[in-house]
Amino acid sequence: MARSKTSNAWLQEHVNDQYVQMAQKDGYRARAAYKLTEINDKDRLIKPGMWVADLGAAPGSWSQVAARLVGDKGRVFALDILDMAFIPGVEFIQGDFREDVVLEQYLALLDGRQVDLVICDIAPNISGNAVTDQARSMHLCELALQFAQDHLKPGGDFLVKVFQGYGYNEYMAEMRSTFTQVLTRKPKASRDRSTEMYLLGKQKKA
Repeated sequence: MARSKTSNAWLQEHVNDQYVQMAQKDGYRARAAYKLTEINDKDRLIKPGMWVADLGAAPGSWSQVAARLVGDKGRVFALDILDMAFIPGVEFIQGDFREDVVLEQYLALLDGRQVDLVICDIAPNISGNAVTDQARSMHLCELALQFAQDHLKPGGDFLVKVFQGYGYNEYMAEMRSTFTQVLTRKPKASRDRSTEMYLLGKQKKA
């Protein structure tokens, strides 16, 4: 079946994308690795020995970055509804974290300990309906924030991808009630046309 002009244009852009080329060269599974790398270079989120929760982790480029930075004494706990190939230093649970049984499996990995950092680059399956997609995205972000509120240690940080639109202001207000400081980040690796941005909650309140 012939590709549409739109998919051909996307493929051409993807092939020519400098971050796609860099990811292939550097061994990362997706260009998203450079979004986390840039934010981390600026904000120093990930340090050796940390315990990091990576929500919506597949295909695993953020887990790759986190595992490299926490080193042998740190741990990375990844979760996604999609399968994810093994990454050294990363413990992975496949499942939908909206389901209690999946969340319980994931929490069992933590063994009662709170994590130092929660990162979340999650996005819903896109339906093409902007209103529906925004609502789904915000729901996942709310679940990630709830996880951080419950399982991030006091003083810990939370990095989450959001899309500006319905529910954004309310979400930002909830972030501000949870963290000492909330910063916005738009890394260079984010495509210009994308409405995505990253919210960084610094120092969870006790």
